Amino acid sequence: MRSSHLLLLLSLTLPTTAVLAQTPAPAASAKPAASAARAPALTPAQQAQQARQDAEMTRAALKVAQLVDANRAAEVWDGASVVARKAVTRDAFASQVATDRARLGALVSRGQASITRVKYPADAAVPEGLYLNVSFPTRFANNAQPVRELVSFRLDEDRVWRVSGYSLRAAGH
Repeated sequence: MRSSHLLLLLSLTLPTTAVLAQTPAPAASAKPAASAARAPALTPAQQAQQARQDAEMTRAALKVAQLVDANRAAEVWDGASVVARKAVTRDAFASQVATDRARLGALVSRGQASITRVKYPADAAVPEGLYLNVSFPTRFANNAQPVRELVSFRLDEDRVWRVSGYSLRAAGH
């Protein structure tokens, strides 16, 4: 299956929970900041805060995925920020998502989310900033194996988390 990665940003009414210091290792294709080494263990209060943020961001990612499920990707793009609109046009985004989803067939199930956090420096391939990625193992009717469905968020300069990407990739990619 061809991998598609589409950038978009969408205003979500999410509290701007402080991002914790812990930054797990990014995907192999990412170029994290040199300071992205393992952070010290989190305190119980930080663990609770991170659990709340993970739950909030998982709910937000599910809302994005459900819009895509309902063939409403263009509506997702409509709420996009200037950064996302520079990355991909509304028509290109909606068309690519529709093509990828049509090839995969109907949604069968969406598994439990996993969350990673990455901080990218100014010289990275994506805009500098803090990112939180929500990944679901998702099964579709036309694919025997689960697909990695990824919804990425970026903490924008106004301290609001916005969707910064949506992609579907065969497991292991």
